[in-house]
Amino acid sequence: MTNRILIIVLALLCFYPANAQRKKNKDNTPQFKESLYNGMEWRMVGPHRGGRAGTVTGVANNPNLYYMGTAGGGVWKTTDAGNSWECISDGYYGGSIGAVAVAESDPNIIYVGEGEQTLRGNVSSGKGLWKSMDAGETWEFIGLKDSEHIARIRIHPKNPDIVYVAAIGNLWKPNKTRGVFRSTDGGKNWEKILYVSDKAGAGDLVMDPNNSRILYAATWQMKRNGYRMDSGGPDSKMFKSTDGGDTWKDISENSGLPGFPWGIVGLTVSPIDSDRVFAIIEAEDGGVFRSDDAGATWKKVNENRGLRQRAWYYSRIYADTQNIDKVWVMNVSYGVSTDGGNTFTLKNAPHGDHHDLWIDPNNNQRMIIADDGGAQISNDGGNNWTTYYNQPTMQFYRIATDSIFPYRIYGAQQDNTALRIFHRSSGSSITESDWEPTAGGESAHLAPDPKNNQLVYGGTYKGYMNRLDHTTGQTISTNVWPDNPAGSGAEVMKYRFNWNYPLTFSRHDSNVLYAGSNYLHATTDGGQSWKTISPELARGIPETIESSGGPITQDNTGAEFYSNVFVITESILEKGVIWTGSDDGLIHVTRDNGATWEDVTPPSSMSPKLNMINSIDASPFDKGTVYVAATSYKFGDYTPYLYKTEDYGKTWKLITDGIKENYYTRVVRSDKVRKGLLYAGTEWGMYISFDDGDNWTPFQLNLPITAIRDLHVRDNDLIAATHGRSFWMIDDLSPLHQLSEEVANSEFYLYKPDMAYRMHQDRSWQEPNTKLVGENHPDGAIINFYLKSLKETDTVSMEILETDGGVIQSFSNHAQPDKLDPTSIQKLEVAEGGNRFIWNMRYPGYQEFKGMVFYSSPNMGPKAVPGNYKARLTVNGNFVEQTFTIVKDPRIPLSQKDFQDQFDFVMKVRDQVSRANNAIINIRNIKKDLTYLREKTKGNAEIQKMAKDFETELSVIENNIHMTKNQSRQDPLNYGIRINNRLAFLMVDSQRGDQKPTKQAQEFFVEVTKELNKEINDLNALVEKQATLINQKVDQNQIKMISTE
Repeated sequence: MTNRILIIVLALLCFYPANAQRKKNKDNTPQFKESLYNGMEWRMVGPHRGGRAGTVTGVANNPNLYYMGTAGGGVWKTTDAGNSWECISDGYYGGSIGAVAVAESDPNIIYVGEGEQTLRGNVSSGKGLWKSMDAGETWEFIGLKDSEHIARIRIHPKNPDIVYVAAIGNLWKPNKTRGVFRSTDGGKNWEKILYVSDKAGAGDLVMDPNNSRILYAATWQMKRNGYRMDSGGPDSKMFKSTDGGDTWKDISENSGLPGFPWGIVGLTVSPIDSDRVFAIIEAEDGGVFRSDDAGATWKKVNENRGLRQRAWYYSRIYADTQNIDKVWVMNVSYGVSTDGGNTFTLKNAPHGDHHDLWIDPNNNQRMIIADDGGAQISNDGGNNWTTYYNQPTMQFYRIATDSIFPYRIYGAQQDNTALRIFHRSSGSSITESDWEPTAGGESAHLAPDPKNNQLVYGGTYKGYMNRLDHTTGQTISTNVWPDNPAGSGAEVMKYRFNWNYPLTFSRHDSNVLYAGSNYLHATTDGGQSWKTISPELARGIPETIESSGGPITQDNTGAEFYSNVFVITESILEKGVIWTGSDDGLIHVTRDNGATWEDVTPPSSMSPKLNMINSIDASPFDKGTVYVAATSYKFGDYTPYLYKTEDYGKTWKLITDGIKENYYTRVVRSDKVRKGLLYAGTEWGMYISFDDGDNWTPFQLNLPITAIRDLHVRDNDLIAATHGRSFWMIDDLSPLHQLSEEVANSEFYLYKPDMAYRMHQDRSWQEPNTKLVGENHPDGAIINFYLKSLKETDTVSMEILETDGGVIQSFSNHAQPDKLDPTSIQKLEVAEGGNRFIWNMRYPGYQEFKGMVFYSSPNMGPKAVPGNYKARLTVNGNFVEQTFTIVKDPRIPLSQKDFQDQFDFVMKVRDQVSRANNAIINIRNIKKDLTYLREKTKGNAEIQKMAKDFETELSVIENNIHMTKNQSRQDPLNYGIRINNRLAFLMVDSQRGDQKPTKQAQEFFVEVTKELNKEINDLNALVEKQATLINQKVDQNQIKMISTE
């Protein structure tokens, strides 16, 4: 009886784990406070190539100022006419933006609506409205939190407190926060002034530029779920108000308009003549319609398919601000008509797939366009546009890395190509030269061949796959089944492939490549043949695999192809153990390399039926343990779903305690060093768990608010694929590995640094501008430490030492460094909590003197040789030490002796430069004494002459050692350089890279040192002689002016 009761209790625990887990720890007290490790930093790797933007605006009378709202990266601003962009929503909000509007009467007032109106398969929703009173410096949330997607914001031209908002509403399920809303108090309160139903929102809204009481609005019945999109229905209509929105008239059936059903509708009113109104309407007999009587009657003027294709994704129309017959339509290409819409010329901005346009009301040659590549600006009416290769707003899906050093990060950018980018470079930043397109397409999983990283396999939509040989530039087909299903639903496919179907090499056999359709396929010959090694691994519910698009326009790009394998994971600990997850909620495992499979899907009480299994991560520590991230957001359920099994899927545990209830999850990854340390990516940012998922706490640090689509732990790094802000990464996870109760209870703590690569990185004349380039790995060793508290009087120092205790360099928070003496104690920046210090791996450089100008010889001390070193942290007299290791760049063939020889040689050269410069310092000190002497002995002609002659002889030696005429950086091109600069150049030249000193460098060093020896010997002799004579003379006056000591 006892056993039976136990079995029942266990069964209940398995059946109701969701509720039990969510209630477990409402406080969610983190195991370790963030202050212990918040010195760690995310860095933006890039690349800088614009991702989708759906909304843009300029500012009248300011030709350099524009704003852009992106599909996943927040709001951006340019103050230099598109040469560079800066995100202005960071710290307040981020992610998907649907509308940005600037008040005409006060351009400091900006309204922003979250949730893009480009409602494609990878769409993200928003959380409402924001307002700025200072041009984006600060923001205030002003409501409509359930509006989900904002299509337009219109501001009264004279009263910025009167605002109208077109809200599309919830894309996944019916809701009431949709339609047109109005505020008359700047967003403090909102009233719904146009509402059709809980299934149709407002897709467009325009205000008559000549009469702010007149408004036109279009409602749009639009719905998505995991397997289809439907644009159109009886609630898609057109309305007009003549009283500022108090009342509305349905004008959908006015003469000349198409029959129902309608889909999306775009509207515009000519600023030249308010009677001229244009509409582009998705309908069976749709097209571009024009009214010349303010909407009373209409005429179809154009039905060009180039303006109507894939209508739900485009269908924006804009009247020119200065030409009544000129009208613009957004689509794949944008159309321009100069005859009132009767004919259009199709044109392209730099990217294509255009979504929004702003034309300066005072200058129709000045405009900004939004498209799938971000925003571009034109000052000549669209003939030329600015670049989008300055916007780090890429939307990535998945991450892979290769096996070289430095490794490359692979990802597919939505609306563009797949690419690979070095995670660090030898430059001062990560630039366009550090990345290149690779195999596959915009939705790809990427799989670099482990045996040859120049061969890359990439997928794309509809199940296409190819292999790119980066050596030859040749692409070959590796499709599992080369049947093109374009225009049809998934039901016609032999194998169904998700838009983002998985592709990965085996962790145990580098010859095996896996691909997932609704089956698992494997190839061992590079895609020349494929073997299906599983049964159907998805549900295959008939209604989920039909053609998509709605009652008007079918849309079968592959984005809605459903009921497929969505993730493949192979155990790193056990060969033959493979896990798959489907986009319609199934998890399977095989433990015999595909011979047999078991459905181990979590119970329906824990996981919704069509839960998209987005990631499965096999534990690197325990067999049978995997972590799963899933989401059901495409069915209107924003609940985070993370699961863990420790018994190959027999039982599951929900592990989401601490994650916000609407932060749906896409990925979970295990750390590779610390068991129980997990990382999770959600739609709104990062989380971390130190107790195997029992509790989570935010891990945002300096990462902007954006969707995290994938995470990848590589070496000691954590890489995030954001869906709107390109790639970000943390370079050193060491503090997280070392956290303990001892650390948490310490007054201060020095974490053991990770090994540091002695890698060459160019110096830059100035800090790299991360508006234009990616941030490189810190040029040096990363040293993390923690201070529980910090008072102004506290003394904190960091010393870098050789293993024998010799001090290489010292740093202190109270230091006032002598800029001329590199051996002086340098400044240490510290803060309460976590701190990160970068040692550049260099010993101090040479002694300088005031006014020194050297040509092409920056003062860089010799770089430390590979080996072991110590860091010592001292706080108010108490210290702790940690050892760390510098390793050579694995691409460099030098031996340890070669490194040592280079170091020893550069040190010798450095010391001679210091010796030469100290001679200049001594000469100038003597000259100061001589000046003082001459001032005191103006009446003594003999002493005056002796002092002047002494000074003249000193100047000869001074100019032999250093060219004193060089006072600015390029003066040496005129006056030449002398011994000290020649030595300094030799010092720099001998460490341009890793190399042992050349024979000729050593010979030159001997030669130039002889020259320096002569000058210093001459100086010593001169000082000995002349100083003695002068001192004898001044002794007569009982004043010893110059000392020979």
